Amino acid sequence: MDKTPEQINEIIIGFAGSILRSLGFEHEISTEKCDAEEISIMIAGPDSRFIIGDGGSRLDDLQYLLNRIAVLHAQNAPRIRVDCDHYREQLEQRVVSTARQKAEQVLSTGRPQTLKPLNAYFRRLVHSSLADMPGIVTKSEESEARYKRITISREA
Repeated sequence: MDKTPEQINEIIIGFAGSILRSLGFEHEISTEKCDAEEISIMIAGPDSRFIIGDGGSRLDDLQYLLNRIAVLHAQNAPRIRVDCDHYREQLEQRVVSTARQKAEQVLSTGRPQTLKPLNAYFRRLVHSSLADMPGIVTKSEESEARYKRITISREA
């Protein structure tokens, strides 16, 4: 039987805490949001830069792992969003801002623009943030790679 978002949240926090403790990181984990669509947790502590990793790579890896664990407990599990000292929040703002700037360039020049490779979380963020922009369409490249480029172009 599938678990509720609250039960999944407890499992995720326990698992994340166990991983971070076993790696020797001082941390606190809190739940920012918990509903059927998304569980968002915030990690804070003096070891944040090590938890985040270069360009957020360790944070991405932890988020990917926690999402895989959530799916083991509920077929339609909420997406798990992991942030550390608001790093991801700031990165999300930069990614959306860059995508909107590229979309404006597409509208003014007519030439498609391609973003740097993004993981699934950030690709969803870009697609949804540009979905309400008239005259713009987004498409992820066809690939099995974890990180894929998004092309922003004019609507046909």
